[in-house]
Order: sequence, then C-alpha cells, then structure tokens
Amino acid sequence: RWVTMHGFALNVNIDLDFFKFINPCGLVNSDVTSMNKELNQDKINVNEVKGDIKQNFQNIFGCNFI
Repeated sequence: RWVTMHGFALNVNIDLDFFKFINPCGLVNSDVTSMNKELNQDKINVNEVKGDIKQNFQNIFGCNFI
C-alpha cells in the first residue's frame, strides 16, 4: 500500500547456536554474527551500545530523542 518499514537487528551478546536452524532474511550461505563474537569479547554492555546507536542516529539524521 505504498508504505515501507525498515529496521535493523543488532546481535550484541547472543547464543548464535539458535541461528543454525533458520535462514535469516532468506539469505543463502550467510552466517549470523554478534558484536561480542566480532570484537572477541565475553560480554558487551548493551546499554552502552544503545546509547552509541542513539547518539549516532541523532547525529546522522539531525534529530533528538528524549
């Protein structure tokens, strides 16, 4: 109906074993990863990630969130 919605998922600290049973976004031969895996860290502070995403979104799109 001429309306589109977009979003994104960001895996921060997640058990990636669950993704062995799905085909994410219909992509063939594509792996799912997470921030803690890519950064080789045991646990990442999710609240810090949220704050960084919010700040960068505001900077890029010139908007402010409460």
